[in-house]
Amino acid sequence: MLTELIGDCARAAGEVYRQVAEAPATRPDVPVNLGPLVGLCRSAGTRVEAARAEDAARCASTEKEKEGVPAQKDVGADFLADPLDSPTQAVKRAQELASAGEFTVNQILDEATDSAALSGLLSLHEAERQSDPGTAAAKCLAATGHFALAVSVISLDVPAAMP
Repeated sequence: MLTELIGDCARAAGEVYRQVAEAPATRPDVPVNLGPLVGLCRSAGTRVEAARAEDAARCASTEKEKEGVPAQKDVGADFLADPLDSPTQAVKRAQELASAGEFTVNQILDEATDSAALSGLLSLHEAERQSDPGTAAAKCLAATGHFALAVSVISLDVPAAMP
């Protein structure tokens, strides 16, 4: 579901840019239909929740682990604070954070996925609030990077990445 959202964000932004590009150069104020982009922004939260529910159904054991994660510490943001160049490096970073004993590797990866997806939703919320079509499209495209990061984290194969 998140991968579909990435594609939909790119298409919605591309449609806005297409309308601007096809307008005559002599026309300073181009009317742009932001309807599809706004519709996407409004449906994104529901789509992300559906993706989370789908993932939870596949990984029922991680839901039991998540119950113990205190809300006051944003371990997901801590995990995402440094760029991760490979799955092995990402798992190693999660293991380092988990070594304190407060969180498991799976809890850290779940929280990082949620954090990245939330950042994408915030970008879409900002896109919806823009009056300038180009800025709205740029915010929508920015959301794709956050959603792609969420997909990368949730797709980590922890056992395969461990030496």
